[in-house]
Amino acid sequence: MAFFITTTSLSRSLRFSTTKPYHYASSIPSILTISPSKAFVSKRRLVSSAMASDNESPSKNPGLRSDPPDEETKGYFMQQTMYRIKDPKVSLKFYSDVLGMSLLKRLDFPDMKFSLYFMGYEDTSSAPKDPVERTEWTFGKKATVELTHNWGTEDDPKFEAYHNGNSEPRGFGHIGITVDDTYKACARFESLNVPFVKKPDDGKMKGIAFIKDPDGYWIEIFDRKNITNVGMAAAPKPE
Repeated sequence: MAFFITTTSLSRSLRFSTTKPYHYASSIPSILTISPSKAFVSKRRLVSSAMASDNESPSKNPGLRSDPPDEETKGYFMQQTMYRIKDPKVSLKFYSDVLGMSLLKRLDFPDMKFSLYFMGYEDTSSAPKDPVERTEWTFGKKATVELTHNWGTEDDPKFEAYHNGNSEPRGFGHIGITVDDTYKACARFESLNVPFVKKPDDGKMKGIAFIKDPDGYWIEIFDRKNITNVGMAAAPKPE
């Protein structure tokens, strides 16, 4: 437990500045509106040009290692992304009802007056019943969302919102959720009155969308077919 207190205490001290809810310094990011010279190319050209340029190689990416990963990092994996929420009742409803996630683990820290909610796409029926074992089980799952609630913000009339990273000064951008069909998912989001930053056919990059959670954080929505088409637009041209 000391581990969690140390880690979350640090997270608590690194508060974002606040800004008005859903206020952005600019509209949709330029990367979503600027059209590449050829937005879509054939898959054959994508494969051949990617192979020719070796765009993911260390030689094309300064700072990238050219040797295998350090053996000591073999067990490392991406486990969580954390951001702060104003009202857990509202946020938990969004992530469970709208996005279909489950609550994997809740951790409360009364002395420091905050709670953590770990959300993810896991079958919680297989989770251990013992609280300590369930914590270990949760931290062994990949790509979870850690929602941090500092007690009292939900009832504070002066509290507006946390900085979502997409207005100045920009930093954190968004998380991404893969769905079965982007257009089908977005039709459902519209029926649920979920606010959009970008709908699938807005801008130049078709087939991907951005929605906002109750705190104004951006969530990219895509399916594997449409995100492949977006990837084609970034394919290097044959030399």
